[in-house]
Amino acid sequence: MKFLIVFVALFAVALAAPAPDHDEHAEIVKLDSSVDHDGYHFVAETSDGTSFHEEGKLKEFPGDEHDHEPHHAIIVHGSYSWKDHHDGKVYTVDYVADEKGFQPKGEHIKLN
Repeated sequence: MKFLIVFVALFAVALAAPAPDHDEHAEIVKLDSSVDHDGYHFVAETSDGTSFHEEGKLKEFPGDEHDHEPHHAIIVHGSYSWKDHHDGKVYTVDYVADEKGFQPKGEHIKLN
């Protein structure tokens, strides 16, 4: 189950990052991850300056009036960065995913 969570998280972050130009081939220069009984973390960096960092921790929520059993969820904090090949600027997205949903933040992100 934990492997599936880490795999899905890595897949989601990879899809969220902008696609590199076809003329460029980035190589992984750093990759580190760990999973334990209450969470996970991973770090990845590529030769084109793209980086990912994510940490998930298991959180227990108390039961409610309909279901008295406690519920568990993984609270995720992370960020990813990339260098835009057109303007040369580095863009970073910091995010939290918790009981309030996915909450991205970045200078270039315009939220209502």
